[in-house]
Amino acid sequence: MILCITPNPAIDRTLIVPNLALGNVHRAAQTIVAAGGKGLNVARAIHTLGGESLCLGFAGGHIGHLLADLAQMEGLNSLWTWTNSETRICTILVSQDGDATEIDEPGLAVSVSDWKRLRRDVNKTISSKDLVCISGSLPPGSDLDDFKKLLSVTLQKGKQVWVDTSGAALEVALAYPGLGVKVNGHEISRSLGLEVKDLASAKHALRILLEQGLAACAITLGSEGALLATPAGRWHVRAPQVHVVSSVGSGDSFLGGLVSGLNVDRDWPESLRDAVAAGTANTLLAGGGRFDVQEFEAIREQTRVQTW
Repeated sequence: MILCITPNPAIDRTLIVPNLALGNVHRAAQTIVAAGGKGLNVARAIHTLGGESLCLGFAGGHIGHLLADLAQMEGLNSLWTWTNSETRICTILVSQDGDATEIDEPGLAVSVSDWKRLRRDVNKTISSKDLVCISGSLPPGSDLDDFKKLLSVTLQKGKQVWVDTSGAALEVALAYPGLGVKVNGHEISRSLGLEVKDLASAKHALRILLEQGLAACAITLGSEGALLATPAGRWHVRAPQVHVVSSVGSGDSFLGGLVSGLNVDRDWPESLRDAVAAGTANTLLAGGGRFDVQEFEAIREQTRVQTW
């Protein structure tokens, strides 16, 4: 079982729009409405790969109840911490002649007492969970001390914990020895104050992160593939070229593939292959965390792990 914590979940409305152009009136060819937020996408990828997960996070209002219903309809187990703030809606525009444009609402603030109840819910459920993922942004106005306490609750249980966030929350996570961190080049560039745009700069960043005491760190670089570094070794996987429909949720599918592999005792390089295959397969369909298992397997067969 993998615990997927999303502090700031959303309803994702994905609109497939032919030849999207700003300033024009469009009619969507297709609409996908799903429980969203990075942790939900991670859980969806885990579910697709045959694993089990439990989703936790804040939910509130009419949209929060829709979030809970949609997650249940997909078979995504969940335990929500209910608040007085309305859950946000995010809109994803997928053009048939290009990639996707994502418009994320910030969400509404939650209180210190809400954070305390979330930590209590996590503490009640974490004992039976093999891995923990904490994904996405924090609700606006959240005190970073509350995020620190959430990290402490998960680490104190002796579980393997992965964090995928950005900005101030990422900087907090990087200061916690023992964590696993998944980032993209842009996110880690901002946090380390150096440009991470290719394999050489990503390797430099990973060396810095390991020196800071992280248990593991993965950096995704789009078409350059992904790199993973742990005290046990360092690996790189480049995915085959595919026709990208939407890259939204690919980083989440990557993390879902990675922890799914680790949770069934695959070694680090094989889990990285799973991660890259899941992230790449995700680009073939619209909707975060959605991919076909057969496409995943075909892509995985085409990937090769290199040490560095």
